[in-house]
Amino acid sequence: MSISRFLGIHLLMLAGFSCASPESKDPNAISPPHSPEEELKTFQLDPNFEIQLVAAEPMVQEPVAVQFDEQGRLWVVEMRGYMMDIDGSNEDEPIGRISILEDTDGDGEMDQSTIYLDSLVMPRSIGLFEGGALVAERNSLWVTKDLDGDLKADSKVLLDSTYSSNGVVEHTDNGFVRNVDNWYYSAKSRLRYKMQGDEWIRDSTEFRGQWGISQDDKGRLIYNYNWSQLHGDLVPANYLFRNPNHTPSTGIDYGLTIDRRIYPIRSNLAINRGYIPGTLDENGRLLEFTSACSPIVYRSTLFPQEYAGNIFVMENAGNLVKRNVITENGIYLSAEDPNPGKEFLASTDERFRPVHGTIGPDGAFYVVDMYHGIVQHIDYMTEYLKEQTLERKLDAPVHMGRIWRIVPKDSSPKPIEKLGSKSSEELLPFLSHPDGWYRDNAQRLLVERMDVSVVPNLKEIVLNSPSELGAFHAIWTLEGMGQADADFLINALESHSELVQSAALRILDDKAEIDPEVKNRLAKAMLELAENAQENLTLQLALSSYALPQEESQTILTSVLKEHGNDALIRDAVMSSLQDHEFEFLQALWQNDNWGGNQSYQEIVLEMLTAAIVKKADGNEIKQLLALVDSQEFGWKEQAVLSSLAIQSGNLPEKGMVKFASEPSIFQRADIPLESSRVEMLKSIFSWPGFDPKVVEASSNSLDADAMKQFADGRQKFLTSCASCHGANGKGANRMGPPLVNSDWVLGNEKRLTLILLHGLEGPIEVDGKKYDAPEILPVMPAHSTMDDASIAAILTYIRNEWGNQATPVSRRTVGGMRVLTQGRVYPWSAEELNKHIENLETTKPE
Repeated sequence: MSISRFLGIHLLMLAGFSCASPESKDPNAISPPHSPEEELKTFQLDPNFEIQLVAAEPMVQEPVAVQFDEQGRLWVVEMRGYMMDIDGSNEDEPIGRISILEDTDGDGEMDQSTIYLDSLVMPRSIGLFEGGALVAERNSLWVTKDLDGDLKADSKVLLDSTYSSNGVVEHTDNGFVRNVDNWYYSAKSRLRYKMQGDEWIRDSTEFRGQWGISQDDKGRLIYNYNWSQLHGDLVPANYLFRNPNHTPSTGIDYGLTIDRRIYPIRSNLAINRGYIPGTLDENGRLLEFTSACSPIVYRSTLFPQEYAGNIFVMENAGNLVKRNVITENGIYLSAEDPNPGKEFLASTDERFRPVHGTIGPDGAFYVVDMYHGIVQHIDYMTEYLKEQTLERKLDAPVHMGRIWRIVPKDSSPKPIEKLGSKSSEELLPFLSHPDGWYRDNAQRLLVERMDVSVVPNLKEIVLNSPSELGAFHAIWTLEGMGQADADFLINALESHSELVQSAALRILDDKAEIDPEVKNRLAKAMLELAENAQENLTLQLALSSYALPQEESQTILTSVLKEHGNDALIRDAVMSSLQDHEFEFLQALWQNDNWGGNQSYQEIVLEMLTAAIVKKADGNEIKQLLALVDSQEFGWKEQAVLSSLAIQSGNLPEKGMVKFASEPSIFQRADIPLESSRVEMLKSIFSWPGFDPKVVEASSNSLDADAMKQFADGRQKFLTSCASCHGANGKGANRMGPPLVNSDWVLGNEKRLTLILLHGLEGPIEVDGKKYDAPEILPVMPAHSTMDDASIAAILTYIRNEWGNQATPVSRRTVGGMRVLTQGRVYPWSAEELNKHIENLETTKPE
């Protein structure tokens, strides 16, 4: 046994894990490669469908991504240099390529391949445009073009050398999707790109996902992480993070489901951490996602109606594809496995590696099967996995790969319309096509051609088309062509479709920022819309209010909060439009006769505004805010602001940065509604002659600077994710959640507390000597596994040091470690079970 594996097992034994070898559970010690015909027999598929071979080696080798072009040809990215042996040797060899496949005889199987571009080093994704493709390769982004129509690249020009500066294959930018807003987005990236005329422009955007990215019919971006199968954006890109003084807690990177359970039909021993109990079941089968990637939204009509909008997720380590049914509830999306216990597609072939997919112009679901024994990159190859891989002979052969097509049984393939051969006028009806592939590509081609002769027709589609999606694509086509003028967009705001109205707002708010006349017209229109807007349009009104004059913006945002202030996403949208005007908005709310009643969301809004004011770090505003609170008796509003000021003090660049000539009168009042430790935190913001918080000895229970930042951030995340059940004051809420104040579950073992947030808790629980059970509280506290480690650590640090609680902070590393060590846990804990588990962790000693 290697030293590194011995040390890893030793640490696991210290944590209470048995390390009996799982090899004996697998009846097949070796996983030999199969021919495509043999592999076909290994599939278990939804009985309503059949799976057909489209292409196989040697035509395709190590395929990792595909896209269909406007002529119905299939472009394949082949990462032929990936893990050619157990050591990942010769990875920098230029043997990758991009091939274009065609079915020339119409039998459904590709029979012609043209190498578009070869001599590539680890290519991983493409973004098609007419006559060429963006290509991600050598940690850079290239613009490639076929100038003579022979399907071979004639030029390769560097677009961005910083596209994927990470360099680690499993964590580099990838997976282009051309969104309805005409920008190309990537997974694992903060960059987006757009063609304007003949020029490519680059912009920053929110970070999204890990491998693969898609969009739904409304243009919402969908992505995931290897440990969490389905995330998405509930709002358009580059809105929620517009205000640097506020960090939103929802809306972007929103977890659509906490369900991580998978159901392989074979053992999956050759995975990292396979030796950790709970990762595999008694048959050696993976229990939860460990390599989720490439979510694909089904946007066609070939499948039965119940599959429309479903999202399929690839799991290459588990040799399967999961189906999720999506439910739209107002501004939120949720996902659910319709057949728990059986996957949409699974294989008994360990080399079946679904890593990508797409929906073709024929409506079929295409699955990219890398058919590669090793899917873990050398950078993350553990000694355990190396041993398993070699024992199972998964390190060879290489340069294989398949592409499969899934269609309903007894269905006839839909004829493929070659959009690239159609005139601009002929493309117009395809904007309203029932299949998303045709709408997307018709829009792209019209934008790229810039044929202004069709502009009147496009405007007619927006204003009068019976197809909502047709009007939606038409308005974005006009935007991409630079032909969406303000007069037309103002008229489009009268559409019966909130989807079209929201699109018009998104295009108009950009114009309003640079044109005062448009700003005033938009303000008037938005005030009228706000009177009767439903939730989806209200969300966009809040997001677009940043572009309005301050008075009209305040009026709309106040109205939005009055109707929807209980919604965390709406609150974040409001905050996104208030950059550097948070104090003025707080003053307006303070003086508003309708802003009262001590509703919980009103306290949260005041806290959020105060936090943003502190983060802005304008000393004069902070002074005015303190004076506003000190000007009268302390009520709920004053207490909310003072508490937030104290908590957020950790987010200031330095202690004592706000200077007074003498001690502020508020600190001389006996009725200040804060406990002494909070008063100390509040005072740390200020300094005056005779008082400098930088030289005042910290109390013994103080958190250090990093923990204070965690604490401050944790409060904001707590308000979004936890306060509705546990109360903003931590005292619990009737029929929702137990108190957190003086709770041993909060103050006790940090690993136990971490596991509660990761996996949830069900059944009765005792807090501070009192037993809580349904119906007094909810029967189950849900898991928060879709949260990242840093967010969970911040929340835990906060609740362990608020309301009189005092305990050590929780690190991001602790959360990550517990997530790894309990991989495979897919059900909530009971109090008894969790306590027993923690006891085992603390008492088990190495053999």
